[in-house]
Amino acid sequence: MEICRKVGDLPHIRGHSLIHSRHSRRHLRLPSARFRPRADRSLPPAACLLLLLLLTAHCSLLTTSAATGTWRRQQTSSLAWLHAVFFLDQNRGWAVGSRGALLSTINGGQNWQAKSNPTQDTIRDIYFADELNGWLVCERNIYDLRSNNEPRAYLMKTSDGGQNWERVNMHGAAVEARLMRAIFSVRGRGWAFGEGGAIFTTHDSGASWMRLRAPTPFLLLGGTFIDENIGWLVGAGATILKTSDGGETWHHASLPNAANVRFNSTSFVDGRLGWAVGSGGTIYRTINSGRKWQRQNSGVVSDLLDVKFLDAVEGWAVGKEGTVIHTIDGGLHWTIEQSSTPHALERVFFVDRTHGWAVGFGGTIISFGTSSGRGEAPKLRR
Repeated sequence: MEICRKVGDLPHIRGHSLIHSRHSRRHLRLPSARFRPRADRSLPPAACLLLLLLLTAHCSLLTTSAATGTWRRQQTSSLAWLHAVFFLDQNRGWAVGSRGALLSTINGGQNWQAKSNPTQDTIRDIYFADELNGWLVCERNIYDLRSNNEPRAYLMKTSDGGQNWERVNMHGAAVEARLMRAIFSVRGRGWAFGEGGAIFTTHDSGASWMRLRAPTPFLLLGGTFIDENIGWLVGAGATILKTSDGGETWHHASLPNAANVRFNSTSFVDGRLGWAVGSGGTIYRTINSGRKWQRQNSGVVSDLLDVKFLDAVEGWAVGKEGTVIHTIDGGLHWTIEQSSTPHALERVFFVDRTHGWAVGFGGTIISFGTSSGRGEAPKLRR
């Protein structure tokens, strides 16, 4: 990754350079009769060598400062396929998965404790709106259904930080489809989505639900909302949908050469800049709220299952075969990171630049961090 750029390429340097150049040219426009040659002001060889070494060291620091962390396997007693992970801060977190697996930690994953299973069904997602109120998205095995009218999916809610969970049937919505994920806001707005383009929304923290009209029949696998109105959902069939009114209306994105892509996840850092990842190592980026997307080169061919950008330049993506890739230039270049596992990684979560986790098959949990801490990459002063 080419983080050390030419000085002329840096915006805050370019302006000063131009001013200096104009100033220099203004002073060079002197009558030739008044021009007097001066003694040579070139630096001594030792000073030139010292300056070169300093510039080289500075460029190396800029290049490596954002990639000094490592991923390490964390020990768990579970062999469940973990489908989701969520952390409130650097210490408190949960991981959920198959057969009702629910793990928790209070020390950043140094120790994971298997909690009493709130359900025997598969837990697809976990989400906390705040320290107390959290949600589980659960899926019943189709062979365990006792009738055709029994819902395939349901939610579970906690109001005491995960100590106790109670089942919440989605009143007002016939949930015959599998639900993959759920997103809630602190004001009680929420969305759940999944199979067959199913999208449900609540305005009262899950007390009642209604099904929204979606312009796709495809499985929806990932999504994000930046506020209670603006959000994006992605899925199979190269589906990328955007809403600006909380889901009342949706608009298809235009993607070049992506007809067979299955998008698994999306991440936006603001209302304009976002990424979507999917099958075959596919990554697309938008800089105009999703109206148009451009493909990026991930450097991998494994399916990417989740993506998380921390800001406009630094992001992570994880996927099958233990794939972990990282960028510090907005996805122009991606580097393959050592993940310490060959298993599929289904979800990644970061609370800040130095604390991240990814979970997946076989009870796998890996964590990202450094012993010394990784701060902001150094910046040239104006």
